[in-house]
Amino acid sequence: MDYQVSEKVKDTFYKLLSMPEVKKALSYIQADAPKSIEEQKKLTLIEAPTFFEDERAEAYAEKLKALGLSDVHVDEFKNAVGVLKGNGSGPVIMVEAHLDTVFPKGSVKEVVEKDGVLYAPGIVDDTRGLAVVLSALRGLKESGLSTLGDIYFVGTAREEGMGALGGMEDFLKTHPELNGTISVDGAWTEGITFEATGIQTYAVNFYGIGGHAYGAFGQMANPLHAAARAVAKIADFQVPASPRTTFCVSNFHAGNDAGIHAIVPKATIKFNFRSNSEEELMKLKKRIFDAIQEACDEETARWGKDTITWDYEHYCDIHAGNQDIHAPIVEAAYLAAKKCSEDPEKVYFSQGGSVNGNRSVARGIPAVTLGGGLTDTKCHNLEEFYPMKDSWRLPQEVLLMILMAAGVEGRTDSIL
Repeated sequence: MDYQVSEKVKDTFYKLLSMPEVKKALSYIQADAPKSIEEQKKLTLIEAPTFFEDERAEAYAEKLKALGLSDVHVDEFKNAVGVLKGNGSGPVIMVEAHLDTVFPKGSVKEVVEKDGVLYAPGIVDDTRGLAVVLSALRGLKESGLSTLGDIYFVGTAREEGMGALGGMEDFLKTHPELNGTISVDGAWTEGITFEATGIQTYAVNFYGIGGHAYGAFGQMANPLHAAARAVAKIADFQVPASPRTTFCVSNFHAGNDAGIHAIVPKATIKFNFRSNSEEELMKLKKRIFDAIQEACDEETARWGKDTITWDYEHYCDIHAGNQDIHAPIVEAAYLAAKKCSEDPEKVYFSQGGSVNGNRSVARGIPAVTLGGGLTDTKCHNLEEFYPMKDSWRLPQEVLLMILMAAGVEGRTDSIL
């Protein structure tokens, strides 16, 4: 990949690498790998479905407290928070991984270790991220270095699914002092996410009178048919490949077996749509809701007896956002990834995705999300697994990012 990094960022990076304290910290993190793996196992066994992160948040807060952070607490949004104080002369940074997994309670029975691989639901996404942050923090403490800026270390709640990156959004709203964020979502060093994919998720309810499938036929419009018309219209949409834009009707609900011979009074569809462009996201939103109204009008006109109406519930509202690929925090992430990756040639940029860093980028806060790379570990699957080989690489990358973003007292300025 032909990607050039500015002299300022390169100078800071290589100056850090030359420091004995940084070398000591990187060596410590490599030696810390077994402890980090044990933490990962134990955290995995504390199940944390989205909206039910309380127990894991408390456990994570205890780990932050044990590492000497100040103001350690679980906030009103179920985020576990601790602060490493700087000298007050640098930017305020947030380093986070998310607490929740996609699995309901009872999914995790044990963590199985076999041939250098860990198997358990949630073992990677994002329990490994939580363990990575702790290992990087231990390395930072071991170095003896002090930072210019304060650093918030956070286990965030409600990242997955219907949580809609909610813990991150709430933390950003209540901490306007933040100047940069580093998210860890995954377990590898190759992928760098630096832009924000906009995501919208809705349920739309279609309403009619309802009646007997035979006796009331021709006397009323059918909400289920209106919903089906809407889905058919949406299914035919063409959307841009770049900026990447997608849509999916994921749920269709109406009636029940007891009413198999009934015209339903209500039908519901649920759908989400995404784009790396806020403009395209809003265009697609208008097209979808225009199609819904057209479908209702057509079903109403088909029978001419009553009117199909509709309303909606808005579940997820994440704005798209852009960040220059040569923003200092992105350049820093590139250098750190190249340094720490087993194969530096595999380092790549991801312009979008559903990650907590979206919330920062959409607000104009410099941000990167680290941890992408290996994609065949069955994340979000009950058979999720984590190969432990070179597990120390990502914590090393996170440590280097922390030092570049926060600055080192008496040694280097923040790249921000």
